[in-house]
Amino acid sequence: MFRSESPARNLLLISNSNVHGFGFLDHVEGEIRDLLGNIQRVLFIPFALHDRDAYAAKAGERLARMGFTLDSAHLTSQPQRLVEEAQAIFIGGGNTFRLLKALYDYNLLAVIRRRVEAGVPFIGSSAGSIVACPTLKTTKDMPVVQPPSFDALHLVNFQISPHYLDSDPASTHMGETQEERIMQYLEENDLPVVGLREETLLRVYQGTVTLRGSRTARIFRRGEQPIEIEPGTKLSLEVGSAA
Repeated sequence: MFRSESPARNLLLISNSNVHGFGFLDHVEGEIRDLLGNIQRVLFIPFALHDRDAYAAKAGERLARMGFTLDSAHLTSQPQRLVEEAQAIFIGGGNTFRLLKALYDYNLLAVIRRRVEAGVPFIGSSAGSIVACPTLKTTKDMPVVQPPSFDALHLVNFQISPHYLDSDPASTHMGETQEERIMQYLEENDLPVVGLREETLLRVYQGTVTLRGSRTARIFRRGEQPIEIEPGTKLSLEVGSAA
């Protein structure tokens, strides 16, 4: 089944931070407020972008307008300690390979997983949503650096493909579509994939995964035809060895 491995996990897995016509995180402000509740401080992990100072400043300014204070993991020599003390964790988007390598470099995977299992709210956006999955195998990013493993946080038992785009019948582009790439993944792997279109997100709460946002998502399972699901749908399909 699509699920969180622990009922205590409280996650917001966002396809994208920026939507055309809106400011940074504007389209998910209500979801973030609902997730964080009375929490005051959020630990931001900016490792997916090269300019960590600028990224943390951007996220900090936006969260401040929502009434939250941001601490950034890149501003300390002991990011593990910040994770241990965090009231909530937010991993931003960017390059997934760079992000996962940094999580390994700073030995953060196990401590983040442990804190989230204890109920600390977690927000992932784009690359931050992919690393919440078992692996980064469904990323579309260039491997600009090499992490020691593709294994990621294992906060859910499926893969996410954010920024999912449907093929354009009028396009003359002859390269692989996103759907074709996901099908190639499923030729070699068993875990299902959620194609998250922009303006959509997954809310993981009390062991249940629910699609939220303004658009449908596309679900891919090995050996089966993809299906579309509507916002509000709880993802509870049996999926072979991933159940």
